[in-house]
Amino acid sequence: MVVLWDGFETIVLPRRVMRRLRLARLFFRSTWSPWSFLAHAACSGSRLDSVLGFYGPLSLLLLVCVWAAVLIFGFGLLYWALGSSLAVPDQIGGFGADLYMSGTTFFTLGLGDVRPVTFGARVITIIEAGMGFGFLALVVAYLPALNQSFSRREASICRLDARAGSPPTAVRMLEKHNHEGGMDELREQLSQWEQWSAELLESHLSYPVLAHYRSQHDNQSWLAALTVVLDTSAVVLAGIEGVCTRQAEMTFAIARHAIVDMAAVFNQPPRRCEKDRLGDGGLTRLRSMLEAVGLKLTEDDEAERRLQRLRDSYEPYVYALARYFRLSVPPWIPAPGKPADWEISLWEQTTPFDSDAVRAEWENHHFR
Repeated sequence: MVVLWDGFETIVLPRRVMRRLRLARLFFRSTWSPWSFLAHAACSGSRLDSVLGFYGPLSLLLLVCVWAAVLIFGFGLLYWALGSSLAVPDQIGGFGADLYMSGTTFFTLGLGDVRPVTFGARVITIIEAGMGFGFLALVVAYLPALNQSFSRREASICRLDARAGSPPTAVRMLEKHNHEGGMDELREQLSQWEQWSAELLESHLSYPVLAHYRSQHDNQSWLAALTVVLDTSAVVLAGIEGVCTRQAEMTFAIARHAIVDMAAVFNQPPRRCEKDRLGDGGLTRLRSMLEAVGLKLTEDDEAERRLQRLRDSYEPYVYALARYFRLSVPPWIPAPGKPADWEISLWEQTTPFDSDAVRAEWENHHFR
């Protein structure tokens, strides 16, 4: 009954389960910590991220195996409790025969070498066969749903590569929209990220294992994307003239809701980081970089206090989740001269694609 209820809550129930004592939660917590510790001790760099990326899909398969093993063992105990009322060959006997009967029935093999001989044992056999068939059907339906949610999440994250850099930053996001019609485009982008944050909140609360699914590309993750959405909205709300404040407020609200609830699901209380992401003089650099592209951040103490209050409302949860999942937190200000992932390839590590030069050449040809 414990396994059946846990499977129902994990696969069928489309809402967050607040109860702390759950088989699936115990499984993930008892396996993720040693996996991440050993991976961090043995690997580094991109290899570490690759090893950690195996955990999500592999843990899901292992959880299904644990469920099946416990169900088979439980039905074996039921056969044993009924007095092992089974017709068995001479070479099989004892509790092993009960487990063998349970295993062949659960997977609907129908071998017939071991069979029930009493009414109670036959009833248990029918129940287990139907339950095994339904269990496998639920698992088959469960995996595509997870893959679809993961694909939708990653499609939007990949778009950040060109719009916010690698790793994504709020400064780069605002810079990329500093052109004619750019503020309307930024409003549309924040609206789309509001929708993305809502989908992330819904899917990752219903299926927390998705949080362990890592992005396929370097310098990208669901946590980094959510952090940049919060950073960008916070800067706009702090006071940038002529920018979509109302949409930024709506996007910030749902994105913060997502990050706080994710921390609650994985029982990660907010924590302070010893090193400030902006660093000493970071706000001044942030203001000067925005002014260089024509965006003016209000120069008063109230704007600075407003930005700090907004940061304090979500950054501690970002740090807590980053530490738990061993993900990097994106900076506020991009590293100088670092190209985005889309601008380089395996054969262009030293001579990245110059998008600004191509754009200037196209504009020159177009207007000529």
